[in-house]
Amino acid sequence: MTTSFSAGSLVSARGRDWVVLPESAPDMLVLRPLGGADDDIAAVFPAFESVTSAQFAPPSPTDLGDAQAAGLLRSALRIGFRSGAGPFRTLAGIAVEPRAYQFVPLMMALRQRTTRILISDDVGIGKTVEAGLIASELLAQGSARGLAVLCSPALAEQWQDELRTKFGIDAELVLASTVSRLERGLDLGQSLFDRHPHVIVSTDFIKSTRHRDDFVRHCPDLVIVDEAHTCVAADDNKTTTQNQLRYELLQRVAADADRHLLLVTATPHSGKESAFRNLLGLLKPELATVDLGSEAGRRMLAPHFVHRKRADVRQYLTREDGLADDSLAEQTSFPSDRHFKDETYKLTPAYRALLDDAIAYASDRVTAADQRGRREARIAWWSAIALLRSLVSSPRAAAQTLRTRSATAAAVTAEEADRLGAPLTSDFSDSDALEGLDVAPGAEAADVDNAGARLAELADRAAELEGPTEDRKLAALVTHLKALLKDGYHPIVFCRYIPTAEYVAEHLDGKLGKKTIVRAVTGTLSPQQRIERIEKLAEDAGDDPAARRVLVATDCLSEGVNLQHHFDAVVHYDLAWNPTRHDQREGRVDRYGQKRDVVRVITLWGSDNGIDGKVLDVLIKKHRQIRKDLGISVSVPDADSAGVTDAIVQWVLLRGQQVRRGDQGSLFDIDEFTGLDKKAAALAADWQSAAEREKTSRSRFAQHAIRPEEVAREVAAVRDTLGRAGEIRGFVRRRCTPSTASCATARTGPATSPPNSAAPPPACATPSPRSSAATSSNGAARCRSAPRRQSTVAKSPWSAPTRRWWRSPATSSTPP
Repeated sequence: MTTSFSAGSLVSARGRDWVVLPESAPDMLVLRPLGGADDDIAAVFPAFESVTSAQFAPPSPTDLGDAQAAGLLRSALRIGFRSGAGPFRTLAGIAVEPRAYQFVPLMMALRQRTTRILISDDVGIGKTVEAGLIASELLAQGSARGLAVLCSPALAEQWQDELRTKFGIDAELVLASTVSRLERGLDLGQSLFDRHPHVIVSTDFIKSTRHRDDFVRHCPDLVIVDEAHTCVAADDNKTTTQNQLRYELLQRVAADADRHLLLVTATPHSGKESAFRNLLGLLKPELATVDLGSEAGRRMLAPHFVHRKRADVRQYLTREDGLADDSLAEQTSFPSDRHFKDETYKLTPAYRALLDDAIAYASDRVTAADQRGRREARIAWWSAIALLRSLVSSPRAAAQTLRTRSATAAAVTAEEADRLGAPLTSDFSDSDALEGLDVAPGAEAADVDNAGARLAELADRAAELEGPTEDRKLAALVTHLKALLKDGYHPIVFCRYIPTAEYVAEHLDGKLGKKTIVRAVTGTLSPQQRIERIEKLAEDAGDDPAARRVLVATDCLSEGVNLQHHFDAVVHYDLAWNPTRHDQREGRVDRYGQKRDVVRVITLWGSDNGIDGKVLDVLIKKHRQIRKDLGISVSVPDADSAGVTDAIVQWVLLRGQQVRRGDQGSLFDIDEFTGLDKKAAALAADWQSAAEREKTSRSRFAQHAIRPEEVAREVAAVRDTLGRAGEIRGFVRRRCTPSTASCATARTGPATSPPNSAAPPPACATPSPRSSAATSSNGAARCRSAPRRQSTVAKSPWSAPTRRWWRSPATSSTPP
């Protein structure tokens, strides 16, 4: 049996009305219900089911309404049909309203047959949204069938939440903690990457030889790599094994010329030109060797590279961008600056004596171990660093470190000792993950005579120093927090170790005012529990203008969690030994959506502990100066940063020997004693050179692939077709006026409803889940349904042409 229903016809079947889709065949109709979404599409066989033309009752005099009802109907129809109109397929179905500048990467992507782009906009501009826009559009058009996001485990749940809530893409987490459960649900011989088309994968889990082959064989045709700069190897001997494994994985993924690849990072250079070239080579092999100083080289790179800082997009689509007027001008509110203030404290005599005795012990350990072999020397070295860092952090962290066996004590070789000790005591910016790195390291080695008794005695002394009386660092924190709270700020206090964060939160509770709520978030909580605790903190504080929020956290929150909506100041309770970590902490609140024009940053440092002052001068202040000069952050290479901090530790240990013995000691000669200044000078020179290269690249590789006038055309088309968030907000508010019975019923419930019973859902839910920051905080958000995942089974007849009309800038700005 054949049917005469053409595409677009309205039919009745299964007790409801449908629209016939173009994918229908003579003996099978592909139908979408009126008012339904892609997930409701169904196939009907007229030979077996009754399908008739849809009939609608003719109007009658009783149907007469008023002007308000007619206006509502018009708005509802326009909103309901948005999903099939506009220059982009997915904008009507996503739950975020992109900024105009965020269309640039999307337009660049749609001009390529196979999308290969490096998105390297500055921190806080919205790279996740830009990548999500491209992914949702490629999936909706059918250019991609599956999606894989490669990221660190700490960022996985945030990526999952962003894709689901903003773009309607349901992705499965593939982590070390979830893979066993996922594999139990597979059929014989089936790959989990075939079972789950959209996945978010831990880069460090999948890079292992056990898993990467299966991933490469079944890899989706669209891959997003977050923090891509940590996944490339430089052409030198300083590349870590982990970086090399990640790079090898990406090389195999990028080898498929038909695979879409989005690389996302705010720091594409990281001070190494060869690493930057290898990153570009993943997009297009020729970019690894082309002369980027030539006009031809820049033209080759331009379609694949978007590289902007905040100043480039703060004011966009204005006359200064070459437009005729400011009718489409868009101002993005980023904080204009960070106000830095370094506050010092001095140790009490008891704390000073404890630190001197601990330094003397560590110095003796390093000297003795140096005579026993390289393995023992490296174990002693990492134990000494652990002891010094924990003592400078807090009495509680010191006591726990002194009572805990060092992880390096189990090392068989010197290399294994370095592998075990470095992550727990250093602050490398390209660590595999921040998970588990905030635990207090151990200092005890089982093979040292009488070490246990000596360490136990030091631990007992450390425990007695808890509280603001003997711990002047804690007392200084209370003073500065009170000043911030008085000025209306809501600060985050960052600590290096879990015991320190718990200790600080415990002593702050009740000391900052009755309306100040203090909570701690550390690595003892799962990523989801951390988010829940932060949200609970905001909920407990409520909307009272006098209420204040104080969050004490470890670096488990320095990546992946955006805190700008709840906090506006940062206190570095513990100095990180890599300034990039400070920038990551501050970047949690200094980003788009922050209401403060100036973010306050306070750094506490000990003037007499021998470590903080030199770290502050050599690393932290230099990093700030470069950021101020360029307007962006330039990472210090981990190897150079580690070299300086190692020299600082050597200097402190040597000073401990001199104080105790009254001589130069036996471990370091005079050259090593003065080596700190030499290493600091060399680091400053290399860092400044990297900053100059970054400054040059910012101007050389400025985004010119898409001109502002092209963006303006598409923004105008989007707004004309889809409207703005204000239109939806106005529609919902008009629909929910008290005179509207359905919404009044939804608010109060039917008259027969028993007390405390749930009211029925409001009838004012809009047909589209699209929203913006403006609508998410008002009543309209509560009347909005959750976004549905885009279907890739059935597409409109414009699916393929929509993508291809982007190929030439001169073509019309509306799809055929």
